[in-house]
Amino acid sequence: MFRLIDINFNMKIKNTKSDSLTRRSVLKTISGSVIFSVLPISVAIANETRRIVNSEQNKMCNSLGYISIYPEDTGEALINPGMGWVTHYYSGRTGNYGYKLEPSDSLDWFPGCSVIYMRIPWAYIEPEEGFFNWTVLDTPAQRFIAKDKKMALRINPCEHWLAFATPKWVKEAGAKGVNFTHGEGPSEKGQLWDPDYLDPIFLKKFENLIKALANRYDGNPNVAWVELGIGLWGEGWKIYSSPSREVNDQIVRIQIDLYVKYFKKTLICINDDMLGSKPSKRNISLIDYALTKGLIFRDDSILVNKYPKAWYSEDLAAMFSEKERPIILETGHYGMLKEKGTWEENRLMEAVETFRCSYLSLHWWPHEFYKDNKRIIEKINKRLGYRILLLELKYPKEVGIGERFMINWKWANAGVAPCYHGGFPALTIKDKKGGIVSLLVDDRIDLRLLQSGTSDNIPEKEFTSNFSIGFLNPKEFFNDFTSEMEQRPGSEFYAAPVIPRTEPGTYEIFVSVGTKDGTPVIALPLIGNDGQRRYKLGELIVKKPLLPGFILGDRYKDH
Repeated sequence: MFRLIDINFNMKIKNTKSDSLTRRSVLKTISGSVIFSVLPISVAIANETRRIVNSEQNKMCNSLGYISIYPEDTGEALINPGMGWVTHYYSGRTGNYGYKLEPSDSLDWFPGCSVIYMRIPWAYIEPEEGFFNWTVLDTPAQRFIAKDKKMALRINPCEHWLAFATPKWVKEAGAKGVNFTHGEGPSEKGQLWDPDYLDPIFLKKFENLIKALANRYDGNPNVAWVELGIGLWGEGWKIYSSPSREVNDQIVRIQIDLYVKYFKKTLICINDDMLGSKPSKRNISLIDYALTKGLIFRDDSILVNKYPKAWYSEDLAAMFSEKERPIILETGHYGMLKEKGTWEENRLMEAVETFRCSYLSLHWWPHEFYKDNKRIIEKINKRLGYRILLLELKYPKEVGIGERFMINWKWANAGVAPCYHGGFPALTIKDKKGGIVSLLVDDRIDLRLLQSGTSDNIPEKEFTSNFSIGFLNPKEFFNDFTSEMEQRPGSEFYAAPVIPRTEPGTYEIFVSVGTKDGTPVIALPLIGNDGQRRYKLGELIVKKPLLPGFILGDRYKDH
């Protein structure tokens, strides 16, 4: 819903000196001091504050034929680029947690779920050297992609439930490694195998995998990110084949270089354990290296332990978010956390706020998790990632074709994270049949720059934009020769008086946020969605121009 203030166009307004104010001077008064200003404001008093702040401005606008609209947040969960809940389809084990989902189930019933996560052992992707079993990824991913969702990938080289997560043929080719027993360590009697990540044979085979993976998925718009996978579960905290932390760090650097070498476009993610899961174990030079290579960050261990040790890596997350890198959070397995007594939904909400995360993992059977946690999911969805709000729009009730006019709009980001993808606000003018008559984009305003705040202190930012509807064909574009140039008999050559075609009438006005060419990309929490992420706000009267555009009609002159 939204509130709309209509106006009396014929009212007059006087300034303090009793002189009539011009349209230009009033607009200057309204907009001149607020362009690109930022105002942090408490949500609890936001409506009352706006009413007081805008009272005098509304009076001036109303006298000049302006409409003020105050859209209201619908509260709905949004599916947007670069944010949302992440569902583990494969969580190391191939049966957890997407296996019970019907082939038609794309989790549309789970509000805010935007990414399907494939964490799977290497052996399932390349069971034979050079034979890639992509169908285990692409088959389940397609039903989610069809619903405008993304996939994310991590290839694991070591597992505790699979003897050879790295394919056995790698070992048989001569790659070194160690046998181990989970929970105990390397052992000649161990039934599990962890490769030596510095072994040249392993590195050659692994590089071939990453090259093939990138050849298929790098730059694919349906892939949100790929992750480094090292050691047990691919998490990097336990590398049985490594004798020391120094060797671990060397392995991580080599893995970073391999992924960066082949993935030129898709985001590459590193987790907290690879960089030192606790402050005492941090490797600052390795962190800097990951940052300089453009990696994004995830924390795999939220709520694994009881508060106040429910997480350890908010300082790491801050280093990445300061570089405008999205943050991904993953809790431990939900059912296990409940058994341990470490699951606290208020702490999960606190983690979202503390880490300013863009993504949050759903790490359990989806139906059970949703059934148990509807309340906190709804609360998190209003803060997770970014949430672009149009708080106010002022626009003229009537405009002439080709006439320049100004609008004021106030925006805010109610999420915890920036809108890293960016987006430009647009107004779309439509006729009653839904046809686009005019598209007005202000490409100077990138809403990526909106600051995020706390849940009760959301910064607002106000902008002024200058638009016109229709371009009148100027006579000065033509001289006597081109005005009367030879036309072929029977032809229908014609220079339009207005481009694109614009007729006087009453039109509907829509708002959207997207690319510089006006293509809507970002869902907004507004009513009136036209199905293409444009949202109806009101109506606009378009009048005939005071001076019509020059018409070069179909005429023939015999020289």
